[in-house]
Amino acid sequence: MPDLETDVLVAGAGPAGLLLAAELALGGVRATIVERHPERPPYCRGFNLNARALDLLARRGLAEGLVAEGHQVPHAPVTGLPGPLLLDGAATDHPFSLGIPQTRVEEVLEAWAVDLGAEILRGHELRSFTQDADGVTTLVHNGQFGRTIRARYLAGCDGGRSTVRKQAGIGFPGVDARWFALLGDVECELPYGPSAGPDGRAVFVIPRPGYVRIVVREDDPPADKDTPVTLERLQAQVDTVLGRHVELRAPRWLSRFGDAARLASQYRSGRVLLAGDAAHIHPPAGAIGVNVALDDAFNLGWKLAATARGTAPEGLLDTYHEERHAAGERILANTRAQVALEEAAGEPWADLMRRVAAHPAGNRALAEIITGLDACYEPGGHPWLGRLAPDVPLQVGGAETTLAALLHAGRPVLLDSTGSLASWSGVVEVVRAEGLSTLDFEGVLLRPDGHVAWVGTPGAGDEGLAEAVGRWIGAAPALPLGGVP
Repeated sequence: MPDLETDVLVAGAGPAGLLLAAELALGGVRATIVERHPERPPYCRGFNLNARALDLLARRGLAEGLVAEGHQVPHAPVTGLPGPLLLDGAATDHPFSLGIPQTRVEEVLEAWAVDLGAEILRGHELRSFTQDADGVTTLVHNGQFGRTIRARYLAGCDGGRSTVRKQAGIGFPGVDARWFALLGDVECELPYGPSAGPDGRAVFVIPRPGYVRIVVREDDPPADKDTPVTLERLQAQVDTVLGRHVELRAPRWLSRFGDAARLASQYRSGRVLLAGDAAHIHPPAGAIGVNVALDDAFNLGWKLAATARGTAPEGLLDTYHEERHAAGERILANTRAQVALEEAAGEPWADLMRRVAAHPAGNRALAEIITGLDACYEPGGHPWLGRLAPDVPLQVGGAETTLAALLHAGRPVLLDSTGSLASWSGVVEVVRAEGLSTLDFEGVLLRPDGHVAWVGTPGAGDEGLAEAVGRWIGAAPALPLGGVP
């Protein structure tokens, strides 16, 4: 007999794992996270939430508090272009990047997940697993003894070196790194920005609260790229590039990264699924790592919850791979393109891209591509179909609300502007909403992640709605907003 049983076991308590566990708990299934580190790391990997991530978090009521704490920058991070990619006018409710520590984002997600009933077992490393037709049996170890956990599904959110991905036999094709860089969170007297050496190479210094983050290309990386980075090695590389000595002090975090780009061949293998860095690694251009992880988890959570509850229509869980693998291909392409752009200063195509970025329409289009704001899971048809519905103001029952607020409970919602869709209330939550008619809609079916699954145009009645409901919701009885199955 297993020591513990759960519906879904999540390996890894990073942003993807925490958000996924919360989404599962919100969907009424038992979620347990195992994390090999006994405590959250004392260093901070990232400091950026992009517009797409904020839009998604707003659909659960989590964005407002983070925005109040962070620092807003009205453009998207980008590599290889001389100017910023502005977000004014882009397809987002949050036309800015938010400077906020990843550690704080994880704190918020963990508190939300635990409050919803998810369990987090820190200091427990997933060592191995076997899957069968009914579930997955895992062996985890806490440093003193092992225990078995039986789950109906296993989600690998355990990073680029994912044990789950490797043991599931999922391929990880792509390209090896051509170069490596050293990263160090230290104290020093270098000014913010690039400091160039005599041969034109530079040390990049990024301000952080109470310290700086230094990034510098590594001349001669070790054969084993996992060899720990020491302050002495970082110091020697900085001195070499600058051609002089600038003392580095008080290291908080030292690491190495490269421009490798790999994408899991499949995001699902039976009852095993991947999200975040376990599914894809890419150059850090555009600062999108944590944001893409959140996007994966947001797409997977409601689908896996419905499947675990037994209410999902056939094939729903497979759409996770279909939608997010294609998104992963685009992410690898645009991050590699940014690196190539940076390295091809004199090339005609690079000059062409810079001219496109200098044009207002081109600038906005590139901003939406790099941040994932252009995500459309069902291209064609109505402009809203397949896209994240904007957070338009609505009136429901005489009270002011917003579209995003209707999604806080993590349920599909059918917005009805005419009262003609009330007969669907036995299958999906129907919300009589004033305000849609001004947008030339009579009804909109929202998936739990806020993407539009169906649009009812004037005079068309509920044509096509049955197909959309059958595809994305199934025949499960509706739950009231905020209800628990």
